[in-house]
Amino acid sequence: MKQHRTLAIGDIHGGLKALQKLLEKLKLTKDDQLIFLGDYVDGWSESAQVIQYLIELSKTNVCVFIKGNHDAWCEDWLRTGYGEPVWLFHGGRETVESYESFSETEKELHLDFFERMKLYHIDEENRLFVHAGFTSMHGVVHEKFDTNFYFDRTLWEMATTMDKRIEKDSELYPNRLKHYKEIYIGHTPTIRYHSDVPMNAVNVWNVDTGAAFTGKLSAIDLASKAIFQSDMVKDLYPDELGRNNS
Repeated sequence: MKQHRTLAIGDIHGGLKALQKLLEKLKLTKDDQLIFLGDYVDGWSESAQVIQYLIELSKTNVCVFIKGNHDAWCEDWLRTGYGEPVWLFHGGRETVESYESFSETEKELHLDFFERMKLYHIDEENRLFVHAGFTSMHGVVHEKFDTNFYFDRTLWEMATTMDKRIEKDSELYPNRLKHYKEIYIGHTPTIRYHSDVPMNAVNVWNVDTGAAFTGKLSAIDLASKAIFQSDMVKDLYPDELGRNNS
């Protein structure tokens, strides 16, 4: 009997074709649980279609949807009709265009989907899933500003610069990292660190492998640490620039 897997999936950024390719490579079954780390929209031309696909996927699989900063911007636009200039510049225009064929009823359903996204998720094995990070030394439940969950980069910067010789029981080991067995994030593309696969630093795993730019969409099996990837997303959208023009 096939044992179910729990898989964390990085930033999609409107690349529906990449998501479909990735799920094919995963040989996904209805027993697999999927934890999406946010930023479903903004970049490639199928943001609205990604959201619709995820809504349907949640009917067949147990899915956890974490909210990213691009999702927060899109949510605001769906609610108010106003797009922040910084959002429009960083992929929002392509997202607005992707919604042109969607009815107001469909947009309302998508808004509800965005509103129900989680800022973070902690599973039964004390693994934390968050889009970007958090700043409270006492853990996510004590975070004062929700926006840190989808904008913070200091958690990843701290993890990547830590001296690996420091033991977890040392006073020099950051308290932020002590609270959780593992932490899974997106937000900061690993291609900035010349890596096209998910990166591990201390107990933090970064699964954003730059799908919005020149990278691939990635998933990681939490138990085995096996990595699965789509094709390079820019090759699936050869007539587009994704976020390479922002």
